Amino acid sequence: MDRSPALSPASLSALERRLLDEFQRGFPLTARPYAEIAGRLGVGENEIIDALRTLGERGAVSRIGAVLAPRQAGASTLAALAVPEDRLDEVAAMVTSYGEVNHNYEREHAYNLWFVVTAPDQERVHAVLDEIETRTGLSVLDLPLVEAYRLDLGFPLQWT
Repeated sequence: MDRSPALSPASLSALERRLLDEFQRGFPLTARPYAEIAGRLGVGENEIIDALRTLGERGAVSRIGAVLAPRQAGASTLAALAVPEDRLDEVAAMVTSYGEVNHNYEREHAYNLWFVVTAPDQERVHAVLDEIETRTGLSVLDLPLVEAYRLDLGFPLQWT
């Protein structure tokens, strides 16, 4: 879990701002998507790759990939842990170390660390949750999907 201060518009290049604004949706599904993005933005493909790498290193981008409708491919669940404050960074880093964990985030709640686990099947989802319980010594709250809602998680960024 990254507790660094939020990025400011002044700390981003014009190219980084455009990438964050214009490609949250409609990512090109081509053999060379970065080349297509580069063409649209009037820069080289390597500039796009370097900018995205830098954004990832700075915590502005956590992943680049498709968002699939629930239950269309594999299995997933939302999970939470009640983590003592002094262990939050340690536990968050361990949770994030699993390839099956898309992201985690802190919430102001007794269950203060939330994360999503996706895997090829339900058995692997449960195995990851069991491993996290064993490694942390904390009980995982498993919140499987009951009813699907479609949320648009793209956010228009205002860079003034």
